[in-house]
Amino acid sequence: MYMPLAARLRPHRIEDMVGQQHLIGKGKPLYKIIESGSVPNMIFYGYSGIGKTTLARIIAEKTDKTLYKLNATTASTSDIKNVISDIGALGNGNGIILYIDEIQYFTKKQQQVLLEFIEDGSITLIASTAENPYFYVYSAILSRSTVFEFKPVSSKDVEKAVRRAFDFVRDEDGVDMTVEDGVVEYIARACGGDVRKAINSVEVLTSRRPGQKSVEVSLEDTVQIAQKSNFRYDRDGDMHYDILSAFQKSIRGSDENAALHYLARLIKGGDLASICRRLLVIASEDIGLAYPLAAAVTKACVDSALQLGFPEARLPLAETVILLATAPKSNSVICAIDAALADVENSECGDIPSDLRDSHYSGAKKLGHGTGYKYPHSYPGHYVKQQYLPTKIKDAVYYVAGDNKTEQAAEKYWDAIKNAEKKQKTD
Repeated sequence: MYMPLAARLRPHRIEDMVGQQHLIGKGKPLYKIIESGSVPNMIFYGYSGIGKTTLARIIAEKTDKTLYKLNATTASTSDIKNVISDIGALGNGNGIILYIDEIQYFTKKQQQVLLEFIEDGSITLIASTAENPYFYVYSAILSRSTVFEFKPVSSKDVEKAVRRAFDFVRDEDGVDMTVEDGVVEYIARACGGDVRKAINSVEVLTSRRPGQKSVEVSLEDTVQIAQKSNFRYDRDGDMHYDILSAFQKSIRGSDENAALHYLARLIKGGDLASICRRLLVIASEDIGLAYPLAAAVTKACVDSALQLGFPEARLPLAETVILLATAPKSNSVICAIDAALADVENSECGDIPSDLRDSHYSGAKKLGHGTGYKYPHSYPGHYVKQQYLPTKIKDAVYYVAGDNKTEQAAEKYWDAIKNAEKKQKTD
């Protein structure tokens, strides 16, 4: 029966795994757990091909427990019940580890079937998911499990696995193999941290006719076979929001180079709508009144990008990113509106002052609406002091000028006018 090279090469010891040293290196959390033999319910979170299934198998072997494996995309409730029915069966004396791949696809009912048995220790659950478990796994399972985040394997670590794969094929088949310089490094870079994908590339590159005892692996063939996949992007997944978050934080931090890098990732993902929306937000949230024209420029560039589409849209988008990243920054706008919203949502603000109420209807004067209103344009500097806020919150302050030239100039201008009006009253 055919078995893929990646399966034949699957490590049986923690020490033979590549990557994940932040979890399984000596003295690290997961290493300690496995060595202790007391394995809790766990959720492995990370991309495919980076060792989640392999580690579950190693844990089962290390603890001498029986491993059952289900894939949530195809498994049914009866499959879960079949595993449960094997609890205490001959050969399962040391317990059961149930490995559920892609657990986010299990329904709430399916996950509830497991609860009683993972709580009393009859079954040790090891679940894996490529999606953020805090978003996609039911809280009842989360609260009974420890989450471990697996990271893409570095290209240097993948190189070790690729070299081992070439050596394994050479030794297993007794084949005379020549691997051109650069092949190993290219596969390691192109796989995007997915060890299984890298080994699959080795398998294809070393395939040959029956009886053929020599093989040459060229860099040219490798480039064709190991198509680059080191860019990971999912518009509905966790990475989408991670990139957008890094994108905005880089602009806010005035690092135009980092901002352009994350823009390039978003462009590569073809996500024009998310880029445009985020840029419009940044113009008001992070630049704001420090450079008010940024909002207008951003809107013009966003409109151009939407009209052009990719690939040309990259130009107005890059222009906007560089402008916003290098512009002076102020968060006074978001602080002001959020403070005002907090007052509206969390307190009784009181009625609108009568002077400010609508007076454009018959009977308004009888109610005293608008009768004492002072028209600012009729006064020097187009300003006159009067109460605008409801009486209960008449001293509330929401907007505080940022420490940039534009807002400081505006504050100075109004301080001068208000002081002049105060002095005039005193005189």
